[in-house]
Amino acid sequence: MAIGIIAEYNPFHNGHMYHLNQIKEEYPEEEIVLVLSGNYTQRGEPSIIDKWKKSEIALKAGIDLVVELPFVFSTQSADFFSYGALSILEFLKVDKFVFGSETNSIDHLTTIAKCQIENTEFNQLVKIYSKLGENYPTALSKAVYDLTGKKVNTPNDLLGVSYIKTIVENNFLIQPICIKRTSNYHGQTTTKICSATAVREALKNNENIIESVPKFVIPYLNNLHFKDDYFDLLKYKIITDENLSRYQTVDEGIDRKLKKIIHECFSYEELIDKIKTKRYTYNKISRMLLHILVGFTKEEAKDMKQIEYIRILGFNLHGRQYLNHIKKEIKIPLLAKFKKKYSKMLDLEFRTTNIYSLGKQQNLLQYEYKNHLRKKEKI
Repeated sequence: MAIGIIAEYNPFHNGHMYHLNQIKEEYPEEEIVLVLSGNYTQRGEPSIIDKWKKSEIALKAGIDLVVELPFVFSTQSADFFSYGALSILEFLKVDKFVFGSETNSIDHLTTIAKCQIENTEFNQLVKIYSKLGENYPTALSKAVYDLTGKKVNTPNDLLGVSYIKTIVENNFLIQPICIKRTSNYHGQTTTKICSATAVREALKNNENIIESVPKFVIPYLNNLHFKDDYFDLLKYKIITDENLSRYQTVDEGIDRKLKKIIHECFSYEELIDKIKTKRYTYNKISRMLLHILVGFTKEEAKDMKQIEYIRILGFNLHGRQYLNHIKKEIKIPLLAKFKKKYSKMLDLEFRTTNIYSLGKQQNLLQYEYKNHLRKKEKI
């Protein structure tokens, strides 16, 4: 039927192109469906380019259908991120899902995933390691090693375990397939095949990245969004909001610490470094700060546990044909543009896009209302 991909493309680089080419070579007759994180990422940062540009890039790279992973799923823990994205692929009748992996072993990752699901000692060990001051990823890795003798401590493998857990726990009819990751996730050096982290850092420092991304991506790498574009907004919010603990992922105690030190900080990095501890990872704190910035509360999150709609960001001829083939079987609505008061989840998407626009004083809201699909390509 179709191949599924989950990605942030922040930004799209040669490693992503390699990934796509491998899929096309292995499955030349299959349509490729991308679930794309929108204007914010799982690390709790603004995407350096907006979701509409990322969708255009994806289509130029050869993806057939691009749909949006809602903010509520794209900016939370790996398990919740995975559940949202794979739920969309399941609704879209995708039968295979391909992801990057450092170990490149589905059997290895499946053993670890099933250990977390089925072994009653797993959660107890995680709690013990957490009480000893370990952050969740480290506690998880140590518990898995104690029970299986297998290690999982690299970003894509950790995410891969979450993907497989989601598929198993929800009885999704999706076959997980991995491709060997070809670059260091955290590498800071730009090479022909390098990490998105390295490309972002180079762009921030006005360095040449022409060898690290496909040529068709270069025109999109302007007027970029970096997290410090939003620091003054965040600082204002922390100073003026009396109840920071009401925001999603903000733990009790962290709110008081933020209030205490915010006056001493003049950048995102400085603030995160002052909050970061062995227990609270960079990414966990970054997500907290993002949820404060956009005003995403714990109360809102309670009502947003399931995918409510599928937002289409773009498609080519093959993608349109695929949608027409399966649309009668899709059990939730397909949306091509924003609808007011349609759902709380969609309203949150509109609000977060509004805030994202403030970083560069852009009017991105106009694209939320417009149907980017040409009239001749109605679904």
